[in-house]
Amino acid sequence: MSDFSLSDLERIVAERAKASPDESWTAKLVAQGQTRAAKKLGEEAVETVIAAIGADRAELVAESADLLYHLMVVLKIADIPLQNVLDELERRTSQSGLQEKANRKSS
Repeated sequence: MSDFSLSDLERIVAERAKASPDESWTAKLVAQGQTRAAKKLGEEAVETVIAAIGADRAELVAESADLLYHLMVVLKIADIPLQNVLDELERRTSQSGLQEKANRKSS
């Protein structure tokens, strides 16, 4: 089992974002800006849903990896550290999902 984490992916995306867009897909996405990166994230989300509906485990794994990668690029462009997302997840999981959802509606 690998020790690879989303934090590792965040670091790799940050490193590759500094490269030349001619040498790195990450750098190319970053150079094209948030709109392009967000559209690509949306495409990957749809592909992940299709893989899930199709019950193709290998395809779902591959598309999920693409989705997480593109999310990390979008977060990088927005200058939002992964830790901010993890902190939000931790805050939300301190209560039940139903309670968290109810609290969102009331705020």
